Amino acid sequence: MNPRTVFAMSAAVLGLGVLAGCSSSESADPVSTSSSQAGVSATDVAFAQSMIPHHQQAVEMADLALSADSGASEQVQQLAQQIKAAQDPEIEQMTGWLQSWNAPTAMPGASQGTDMQGMDHSGHDMGGITMAGMMTAEQMDELQQASGEQFDEMWLTMMIAHHEGAVAMAEQVRSSSDPNVSALADNIISSQQAEIQQMKAMLSS
Repeated sequence: MNPRTVFAMSAAVLGLGVLAGCSSSESADPVSTSSSQAGVSATDVAFAQSMIPHHQQAVEMADLALSADSGASEQVQQLAQQIKAAQDPEIEQMTGWLQSWNAPTAMPGASQGTDMQGMDHSGHDMGGITMAGMMTAEQMDELQQASGEQFDEMWLTMMIAHHEGAVAMAEQVRSSSDPNVSALADNIISSQQAEIQQMKAMLSS
């Protein structure tokens, strides 16, 4: 065989090998297996999946305070409206993230139709995010049966614990590489810490 022909064939084979190597390295994106958005981490996904039911329970508690049966004070009702107005849009925001990431909106292990709000997930590790501050079904029942000053005290005490859990969860993604996730985490931390101080003052007054 002509030496020039051999050289040309060898170069072609080598070129194909380099192309194949580039193709395999570029396609090996560990994030893309669980998300369509490059750069999103499993922790970001777990944060959204766990914070949604966490927020949903806070909204449920706010709705209880706003119901006529609670006999809640005007101060508690105003705070409940504030919490509901802040957290409803955040639930929609995180749901939108999960949909854009092609990730399930429910937490792993949660069957469709399961009521996550009344379940105690405190201390559970949800894909790298430790859920904290969730009320049990029994606590929610006790709150629903309370009224007047008893309701106010129970609601404030429970919401403080709930907010403290949300702050702890947000701290876990504050340094996320996704600017939207880190921005929401910062907002949750600052707004809910302020509300915690407000509620503590209400309890002591």
